[in-house]
Formats: sequence, C-alpha cells, structure tokens
Amino acid sequence: MNKHIFLQQLEHELKGIPAVERADVIHDYEEHFMFAIEAGKSEEEIASALGSPSQIAKELLANYHVKRATVSTSAGSIIRATWAVIGLSFFNLVIVLGPAVGVAGVIVAGWASALALVLSPLLVIVNAVVHPSTFLLFDLFFSLATCGLGIFLGMGMLYVSKLGKNASISYLKYNVSLVKGGLKHD
Repeated sequence: MNKHIFLQQLEHELKGIPAVERADVIHDYEEHFMFAIEAGKSEEEIASALGSPSQIAKELLANYHVKRATVSTSAGSIIRATWAVIGLSFFNLVIVLGPAVGVAGVIVAGWASALALVLSPLLVIVNAVVHPSTFLLFDLFFSLATCGLGIFLGMGMLYVSKLGKNASISYLKYNVSLVKGGLKHD
C-alpha cells in the first residue's frame, strides 16, 4: 500500500471526528511518511510498519471519544466512548459489554424507583379526588414517608451514578492505553 492509499483510507475511517482534528491527524501521518522517505524507506515499508489504517483509526476514535466523555459527562458521550473502545477488541464485546449493560440497568432502575417513591403522595391525592370516601390520613402519611425514602434513594443514586460514570471513564482510558501499547511498568 502506498502513501496516498494509506492516507485516503485513514481519512475515510476517521470520518467520526471533526474535520480540523482529522486534518491534523492526516498531516501528522504525512510528516511521518516524509521523514521515513528521507531516511530511505519506501512508502510500502512505511505503511506496513504503521499497520492497518482501520486499526489506527479505531484507536484514534476511541481516544477521541474517551477524551470527550471526560470533558462532557453526558450519557451520550460516555456511550459513544464505550462503543469506540468496544470496537478495539473482541474481549470487550464478549466479557465487558454484558456486565456494563447490567450495571446501567441497575442504575436506571434505581432512578426509576426513586422517582416513583418521590411521586407517591401525588397518587394519594389523585385517589382522594377520584374516590373521596376512601381517603385515609394513614395513606397520606405513609406516602410522605415513602417520598422521604425516595429522596434518600435519589441522593444515593446520584452518588452511584457519579461513581459509575467515573469508573466507566477510568476503564475506557485504561483500555485505550492497553490497546495502544500495553501498560508501562516503571
């Protein structure tokens, strides 16, 4: 594979990042080719030594999405970073994806439970309006107690959600560094 084909494939694979950053990456690889040619290597040797453009692009995309997830902690950026890192290795798809979906399900269920408990006094009020003869103060006080439990559960879920987000980003960074060249032991 020559320089032109290599750079063309790399640019095509990097379509998921902004044009400015993509141009910067392509420029870096053009410089790499230029310096290696000056050192007496052929374009085919350089392309072979660099590896597959699609694998390089996967690593760059994963790194880009993990950096974005670190800066913007929205659920979408974390999901994009997770998918980018999963694309790096089969291990992630088989071993990590299942537990990650399970943990995400537990977090969503925790938030849904907290919301349901917080909104329970509204159900008592609606019941009192629809069936005024069945209204009991016990129901109102019990629903206020469950509302308090919902608030406590919501505070706990806030902590669990932050912990899950930080753990996800840390794992994604670890995984990108592992795929890029292994862990460095000093």
